[in-house]
Amino acid sequence: GTVTGVQTCALPILGVVAREVTLLPRHWEWLATQPGGASIALRKLVEEARRVHEGKDRVRLVRECTYRFLSSLAGNLPGFEEAARALFAGDARRFQEQTEAWPVDVRDHARKLAEASFAAA
Repeated sequence: GTVTGVQTCALPILGVVAREVTLLPRHWEWLATQPGGASIALRKLVEEARRVHEGKDRVRLVRECTYRFLSSLAGNLPGFEEAARALFAGDARRFQEQTEAWPVDVRDHARKLAEASFAAA
């Protein structure tokens, strides 16, 4: 199909996408011993990792999104570098302090974006 004039490829009916995976020989050896083969074992491992790390992944994504906003609109403001360090350290108090002198709209939006990462940390 096409999307605004760009050719796209159709996904397989089951949603399975084949891509290259590079592993060490010992990994392939272990996968070969798993019931159902490498594909099933890898899918199970990925699903388990997604479940176990869901909270951490969400915090990482929120922090990355917040950092992109900070870099774009506050990169030249006083306290930017310390605010970024506080964001990634999960230090809400220091983040609040470092953003206090920023323009209100930028400061408030940055704090709103960062809030979820501090609450979950």
